[in-house]
Amino acid sequence: MNGTLAIVILAAGQGTRMRSSRPKVLHELAGRPLLRHVIHAASALDPDEIVVVAGHGADLVRDAIRSDHLRWAIQEEQLGTGHAVQVAMPAVTADKVLILYGDVPLIRADLLKRAVAGVGPGRMNLVTIELDDPTGYGRIVRGEAGEILRIVEQKDADEATLAITEGNTGIICASREDLAGYLNRLKNDNAQGEYYLTDCIECCIDQGGRVEGILAERIAEVAGVNNKQQLNELERGYQLEQAERLMAEGVTLADKHRFDLRGNLKTGQDVFIDFNCLFTGDVELGSNVSIGPNCVISDSIIGDNVTILPNCVIEGARIEAGCTVGPFARLRPEAHLHDNAKVGNFVEIKKSEVGEGSKVNHLSYIGDTHIGQHTNIGAGTITCNYDGVNKHQTTIGDDVFVGSNTALVAPIVVESGATIGAGSTITRDAPANTLNLGRAKQVTIETWKRPRKRD
Repeated sequence: MNGTLAIVILAAGQGTRMRSSRPKVLHELAGRPLLRHVIHAASALDPDEIVVVAGHGADLVRDAIRSDHLRWAIQEEQLGTGHAVQVAMPAVTADKVLILYGDVPLIRADLLKRAVAGVGPGRMNLVTIELDDPTGYGRIVRGEAGEILRIVEQKDADEATLAITEGNTGIICASREDLAGYLNRLKNDNAQGEYYLTDCIECCIDQGGRVEGILAERIAEVAGVNNKQQLNELERGYQLEQAERLMAEGVTLADKHRFDLRGNLKTGQDVFIDFNCLFTGDVELGSNVSIGPNCVISDSIIGDNVTILPNCVIEGARIEAGCTVGPFARLRPEAHLHDNAKVGNFVEIKKSEVGEGSKVNHLSYIGDTHIGQHTNIGAGTITCNYDGVNKHQTTIGDDVFVGSNTALVAPIVVESGATIGAGSTITRDAPANTLNLGRAKQVTIETWKRPRKRD
């Protein structure tokens, strides 16, 4: 059956064991909601329809997962997984339906493609998993030809069945027409009073259909999240997988267990990343880049031969080849360092360019500023770019020397070759090749006596 495909994602549960007011599917793994991971994997199949069944906190879920290509169904009362799919079916028009779960975030597209293959009238696929310890899972009983004969819940299993290590994941794919018929036959005469989706397996077999088991290769990709401990286990497993992938691509990590990626990271050759570094959004590292420990880097491009020293925060920045940053530096959005620039300890740069070979080495704030080439900004310099209402621009030319503890009050232009004396407050443009001072005159009072405490 090569017809159209609908993917239904069940995301209506409250997740009481998460001990949180937030809907379970909005808890984050690697910086993205669990549900977003599932939608990403589902979208890789290019389905004709994706239907998300929301329930608890439905408005919060829809607001957090906005997308034009999603259809939404609301399960007002949570009466089980079978009932959730019943709620979704009016929004489904495709020939076959794949059922996924919003709290199973690490499902992979290649497994989903296998789960969809071969499905047609009277033919259903069920994803299963081999487990070292299958406790709590329904056991998969197969026939001589490998087809699934039944699922036996642990409480109903005899000793021989309990020895089976293949477990049920609940991920199924069936034709829409067959699935609709199976759903209509579901009953809720169980202790929970719920309609179980897995009962569709028995319905298919009873009607002479065939259920094929699609064996997942990794436990993590079919593991659900029911509490914070399980969320943490999947997070650490995911991060270790990302670290090992990067090492296979040639990146050197000081400690693969102390590395976090919450986005996309592209790297050149001979990249070194020290421990406790976090990358978020889209980050690109050139060749021969060295990242010191405890750095946070987001949505930034870093060129070849750049050294990032420890404890830096870099967000939305562009750093060209040969630059050195840190330690304890902060580059905010639209900071742009040109080749061989240096930004030192306790320096903050926002929406500014630092020209080729220029230096801002100590304890400075540079905002809304353009700095030319081979300029030195002394320790304690600030550009006063905000008047309380508007931001103003500072322009500093090439080969400028700005002395320590200087305030440049924008809007202002310091032309090429100018020198600003230390301790100055500069409020007017500084002409090229001049010395500019803005200090109060020093006064010495020789008769002054230091106050003393009385006895």
